[in-house]
Amino acid sequence: MRIICALLVAATAVAHASDYAIGADLSFLKQAEDRGTIFKDGGQAKPGLQIFKDHGYNWIRLRLFHTPTQLPNNLEYTIALAKAAKQLGYKFLLDYHYSDTWADPGKQFIPKAWASMSHAELVDAVRSYTRDSMNAFAEAGAYPEMVQVGNEITNGMMWPDGKLPQNWDQFADLVKAGIAGVEAASVNRPRPRIMIHIDKGGDKVKTKAFFDKLDSYGVKFDVIGQSYYPWWHGSLLDLHENLAFMANEYKKDIIVVEAAYNYRPAEYRNKPAPFPETPEGQKEFWEEVNRMVLATPGGRGIGLFWWEPAVGGGRGSRVFFDQDSNALPVMTVFDKFTRH
Repeated sequence: MRIICALLVAATAVAHASDYAIGADLSFLKQAEDRGTIFKDGGQAKPGLQIFKDHGYNWIRLRLFHTPTQLPNNLEYTIALAKAAKQLGYKFLLDYHYSDTWADPGKQFIPKAWASMSHAELVDAVRSYTRDSMNAFAEAGAYPEMVQVGNEITNGMMWPDGKLPQNWDQFADLVKAGIAGVEAASVNRPRPRIMIHIDKGGDKVKTKAFFDKLDSYGVKFDVIGQSYYPWWHGSLLDLHENLAFMANEYKKDIIVVEAAYNYRPAEYRNKPAPFPETPEGQKEFWEEVNRMVLATPGGRGIGLFWWEPAVGGGRGSRVFFDQDSNALPVMTVFDKFTRH
């Protein structure tokens, strides 16, 4: 019996390893290239998607806004980028913000088109919008393998209707409506896995409070997504402890679905840093986060995603490209895992 159990555990580990998500949120990539950014790897110009593919990346994460006015991430743009990624063999995580702009713990704006709706009308709108947009991805040959219902929804979504902690009943209705929309679009095709994404990567107490409450509403989902930025979310030890807690407590797969570090001084100018804010320090951070995820009990850590590594022209400090759009050392972290 012990031998059989050991073989089952080993088989499970191999299955998880083959599906391990080496991912990047590349939602700005198409915009950057459309505006003329030419990404380079070792000085050689290549399409951005190809550079990430060459270094072992196998998943793309793309956000979707309802009717954006300032940002490119509408349905047409997102389908085009998802289709290009699919043609290169990427799997696709679709990130519904249910907003016209950024949705995160500090803001969750209702789309303007839905602003005057009652709660019941909002629930119907979320379900039908999710179903119809999912069908559009399917018709384009870019159906996602995984879907986030909301983005960093620790404080709820679609405020004020689904704001937490005061409106848990309404919030649960909205989350269930998004899941129902995914399921309605998946009747005749493989159902994507459903992710619930919060921003408490290093906070076991607040993670438990959120998911215990969510479970009390009977919300059915498959994957826990966590954001982890060390200047906001704790130490690597905090992350390690929370990954172990989630795996043991909820028996669900876990992805660190947003993480990043700076390759030049930004967050740690006036306080000690866990890693130097240099190209090599950025690479070391990504190696350590991957090590934490791989060490999650029961093989429940199934991947990690960098947030926005391909903003055009080396903008920002958390990107994978310098000011000449040449790939930084962090790009090579997964070479040793994926090359043979």
